[in-house]
Amino acid sequence: MARVILFNKPFGVLSQFTDARSPTPRPTLSSYIDVPGVYPAGRLDRDSEGLLVLTDDGRLQARVADPKHKLSKCYLVQVEGVPTNSELQKLRDSVTLKDGPTRPAKVRQIDPPILWDRDPPVRFRKSVPDRWIEITISEGRNRQVRRMTAHIGFPTLRLVRWRVGDWSLDGLLSGEWREVTT
Repeated sequence: MARVILFNKPFGVLSQFTDARSPTPRPTLSSYIDVPGVYPAGRLDRDSEGLLVLTDDGRLQARVADPKHKLSKCYLVQVEGVPTNSELQKLRDSVTLKDGPTRPAKVRQIDPPILWDRDPPVRFRKSVPDRWIEITISEGRNRQVRRMTAHIGFPTLRLVRWRVGDWSLDGLLSGEWREVTT
């Protein structure tokens, strides 16, 4: 049976176990997870937070990470500005980024979620409002959600991956993990 670990990756942590390329050590998964033989199924940028799935099963790892499997990934996104429904509709329809058109996304405005504090906190500007949206995509290009929100004129301030397929962050604080059965 495959081992599957759900990890709530904190802001600033690399989605790998070592960081040999940086002259200044940066936090990695090894600072949080001491389970031999598991590897991330996909990536989550250093400046993003939330659900990272790790497994010891190569096929499962490929199914989670490979866009051809169209596994849905849900993100809670704090954006700078207040997008209208018609602006969000562009994301629902598909936007064309430098690497081609995106698949249509499920997008809706949400109330600010109750989350852990981020270190460092998101910058706050009195003169510029922000809003939270939920975006569900079925692909996973490099920095895709950030590029999508920027494309419609609303830069991402905070990005939290909340769900991958049927797995979610429910009950996990930042830096915590749990093993689940598949």
